[in-house]
Order: sequence, then C-alpha cells, then structure tokens
Amino acid sequence: MNKDEILQMLTVKDATALYAEADRVRREYVGDAVHLRGLIEFSNACGRDCLYCGIRRSNRSVQRYRMSVDEIFACAKEAKILGFKSLVLQSGESAQYTLDEMCSLLRRIKQEQGLAITLSIGEKTRAEYEALKQAGADRYLLRFETSSEKLFCELKPDSLQQKRMQCLAWLREVGFQVGSGIMVGLPGQTISMIADDILLMQELDLDMVGFGPFIADPTTPLGDAGSASLDLTLRTLAVIRIVMKNVHIPATTAMGTIDPEGRQKALKAGANVLMPNVTPTQYREMYQLYPGKPGLKQAPSDTFDTLVRLVQSIGRTVADDAGHSLKILK
Repeated sequence: MNKDEILQMLTVKDATALYAEADRVRREYVGDAVHLRGLIEFSNACGRDCLYCGIRRSNRSVQRYRMSVDEIFACAKEAKILGFKSLVLQSGESAQYTLDEMCSLLRRIKQEQGLAITLSIGEKTRAEYEALKQAGADRYLLRFETSSEKLFCELKPDSLQQKRMQCLAWLREVGFQVGSGIMVGLPGQTISMIADDILLMQELDLDMVGFGPFIADPTTPLGDAGSASLDLTLRTLAVIRIVMKNVHIPATTAMGTIDPEGRQKALKAGANVLMPNVTPTQYREMYQLYPGKPGLKQAPSDTFDTLVRLVQSIGRTVADDAGHSLKILK
C-alpha cells in the first residue's frame, strides 16, 4: 500500500467501514484470542528528558523509585499464578540496574516461571542486547516515536533518531522479536507524518506495534498542548492492522484514559493485545507517563479479572498461549 492510499484511509470521512475491514483482517490473520501481557513498571528513574513524558529527568515533582530484583521476581511469580503467560518489564531509561542484575533476573524468571518476557528499557549497546537475549528475554519494545527527524529532535532533545534506528537494527540482529511504534497526536505531527510512520513500521517488518494517543501532562513543557483524539488513534490502529496484517497490536491503557470505552473500541478496530498492570500498587502513582491513568489502586488480581471480563464482553476469548510473533511461527 502506498502513501496516498494510507492517507486516504486515515482521512476518510466516516471510519465505520475502515474499522470493520481492520476487524476482518485481524480475525483472518491473528484470530479472536486476545493476549494478556502482565506489565511490571519496575523503576521510574530515567536519564532522558523527552518533552512529553511525565517521568522525564527534569521533572522534580516525581518521586523516584527502584524495585529490587527480588520484588520484580515476586511480581513475575504472582503474574504466573494469576494466569499470565507473558510479561512486559518496563522502566525509564538508565534505571541504574547493572547488566548482571538484569540478566540474573531474566534467567530466574525464565527458568522458574517459564514466562515469555518483553523488555522495554530503552537504548542499549549491541552487546547488552545480545546478553539480555541470551539470558531469556524474548521480545523488546523500543518506540521510534516519529519518522520525522525534525520532530524527533524537537521532542527528544537529548536523543538521536539515527541511534534509535541503529538500536532497532541491533535488536533484530541478536534475535529479538521486535516491537516499535509511535505516539499519535504529538504537537507538530501531521497526518502525512503518520502515513510515513506506518510505511516505516512496514519497512521494519515489526512483530508488534505499540502506540497510543498523546496525553498532555501539565508537569512537562508540553502541558498546555492539546491531547490527541481517540478517533485519530483508532484510525491509525485500523490502518496498521490492514497494512501489516499479522502484527500484534495492543489496545493501550492510554486509549482507555481518553475514553472509558477506548480499549474496547481498539479491540474492535484491529487490536489483539491487552497489558494489565501487575506493578505493586504502592509504586503505580509514581509511574505516570501521562495523567489520568486508570486502575492505579487496583490489585493485580482485580486488574486481571477486569480485563478478562472486558474481552468476554465483546465476544472475544483470552489466549492460552504466550503470544509469540506470528511472523516467526509461520
């Protein structure tokens, strides 16, 4: 599909048919099962200063925390008991864990709990990625945020887009299932940029596309910017599903933040993954990339049950497998 065709879909006056087609493609290529991946936000320490992020380095209003390796493992163990087959371990960049600590944790989770593991811990060296993969991590999520180099530099002043793309190449080289994506509705972003983003996702041949709407945080330099609409976010999701077919796409918590029915709508527009938060409740309020995040005080077991009911309410089923890439299983 070329850029003009993508633009036409993104800007169609009535998106009803677009969502229906995305749902049909989702059903044909990935089925009706929804994968639940337990999210552990194990540290909000971050060395980056991205203008849109609530845990950016310069945000002095954030109370920083760093879970111990034993605490993280205890969360993984609880997730296994609850019924999760897959985990996402996420932190700010430069969260001050040594490579040995992370590798030891990954080996322990893999050997004792047998869970699939996704890491989302930012830019590393190729050697570090290789060590993390060998220790037991299966997948890695690193958003490129925008294909526009100009916008990237404006929003991430202490990062380089070229380095980001190099990291994505390294992740593929060392054998990770690779996830990446964007933020929809960023200040300065155009529909043309989103079309370019989708073409880049296709070029990268991603295994998972993770993205959500921009939500303005008043504690950041973009606090006065308008937040994204769910409509544009869902249109983007639907087009990604139609273009990329068998990629895993989560219905993100941010979609549920801007609309109480946001995640249900996303599942009906092509999404097939949910990421329930299993972080201990005492840490959740400190890990807010954006304001208004739902379920901050909800126990992991209640979060799991809530999303199982959500899946069942739209006539879908909860997957009973780890949800590895459909590209590598072909």
